[in-house]
Amino acid sequence: MKIILYTDGASRGNPGPGGYGAVLICEELKMRKELSQGFKLTTNNRMELLAVIVGLEALKKDGMDVTIYSDSQYVVNSVEKGWIKGWLKKNFAGKKNKDLWLRFLKVYCKHNVNFIWIKGHADTPENERCDRLAVAAALDKEHLLDDKGFLDDSNQINFGA
Repeated sequence: MKIILYTDGASRGNPGPGGYGAVLICEELKMRKELSQGFKLTTNNRMELLAVIVGLEALKKDGMDVTIYSDSQYVVNSVEKGWIKGWLKKNFAGKKNKDLWLRFLKVYCKHNVNFIWIKGHADTPENERCDRLAVAAALDKEHLLDDKGFLDDSNQINFGA
């Protein structure tokens, strides 16, 4: 079964309130699912990566063929150019977002994933939809969550120490 996943992240300030948006499509099953969530304080890169993670985590079966469309060169290049392999070998020394990259690797290895970089704000309908979802989530002050991984990375709060 083939899955198409469009993703986007947004941050109102960097860091600032942020959100992600993801659209999962399975044409074979005529299925479409939209996912989004906002956070009180985060970064754009974290939201871009989290959109991919949440989209992959939403898949109920392992071994799916997934094509991910993202406008994040950070995410796409990290995987497609193999940067993440070097980061993993060095235990992410000096790299941000270790918590999310480890979470990504856990779900990424369960599927056959192909990334395609697309230009943001270039009238790609599903990418534009993800952008609207991400921005709306970032602005939804009543439902913003704490991005504990960001807070740990920035040493503002050290959970579990």
